[in-house]
Amino acid sequence: MNPKNVLNLGIKELRGLLRDPIMLVLIIYAFSLSIYTSASSSPEALANAAISIVDEDQSHLSSRIVSAFYPPWFVQPGMITTTEMDDRMDAGMDTFALDIPPDFERDVLAGKMPAIQLNVDATRMGQAFTGSGYIQQIVTGEVSEYVAKYRAETSLPVELALRARYNPSLDPGWFGAITSVIESITMLSLILTGAALIREKEHGTVEHLLVMPVTAGEIMLSKIWSMGGVVLCGSAFALVVVVQGLLEVPIHGSVPLFLAGSVLMLFAMTALGIFMATIAGTMPQFALLTMLVIFPLQVLSGAMTPRESMPEIIQMIMLAAPNTHFIILSQAILFRGAGFETVWPQLLALLIIGMVLFWLALQRFRKFLG
Repeated sequence: MNPKNVLNLGIKELRGLLRDPIMLVLIIYAFSLSIYTSASSSPEALANAAISIVDEDQSHLSSRIVSAFYPPWFVQPGMITTTEMDDRMDAGMDTFALDIPPDFERDVLAGKMPAIQLNVDATRMGQAFTGSGYIQQIVTGEVSEYVAKYRAETSLPVELALRARYNPSLDPGWFGAITSVIESITMLSLILTGAALIREKEHGTVEHLLVMPVTAGEIMLSKIWSMGGVVLCGSAFALVVVVQGLLEVPIHGSVPLFLAGSVLMLFAMTALGIFMATIAGTMPQFALLTMLVIFPLQVLSGAMTPRESMPEIIQMIMLAAPNTHFIILSQAILFRGAGFETVWPQLLALLIIGMVLFWLALQRFRKFLG
């Protein structure tokens, strides 16, 4: 193994990348605009939801409930009548319509259990699901606080003190920004190395490599360090400039420790990218194969859904995927401020998986060159 050959071949890969404007645009977009939009436009978050209220009680308690709905979660509530409620829902003007019945305050103070009707436009599924919970909490909180002023006893003997850790404002943008960085690392490390190998085959430069005094291992290492270095620089830029700078998302842990884990992740994913490129052979085939691989990796690794919510057999199978351990490591470091003593099992797992993938890719790459 000649380090000089690995260095020179890697520089050649970087020059080839600079001559590929599509890849450059993809890299810039993935580590800048994609992360910013993922954090600033979260469809699952409730924002400016349209709500109208039918106040048939006209009491002090109903006024408190009406005044509890305000931006940024809801627009200013529109006061409508019962006959207008259905027409507005049919026209799509309101996502929520709250109907406070007559004598609501009197029944509440009398210890009865009056019902408030909430109509929801379920075609707007994201806001419908999240907003229903918000409205229930708001109404329950206002009624409980109001009743406590006039009745000696409350129906709840225990008060729940809620404290949200790591994201006290429950801002989904924090999670979206960091998750987008992780996804970009996974996607680009796979695509760049595979595309670099496919590009050489399509341009006929693979034959040039065969007559040079270089080995298959040197060629693979040159692609890994060059393309991995590009992704590593992009991820560092995204964390420092986009996430911490523009979005002002706090990072609780060590950024160098996260980047060290990213190096192991890049080693594993770039090897996987080379392995897939030797199977595909052409760029369209590689693109289709990437889609078949990247989507299950993203969905089942815990980036979108907690692993604990998945069947145990899926959890066990996904332990063989490098991004499963990388997501556990990244969330522990960036969200919860974990140190090396906490994430060393994931670092070790990434190293082992990377070595296995590198060996498999090397065997396949030798056949590819032959």
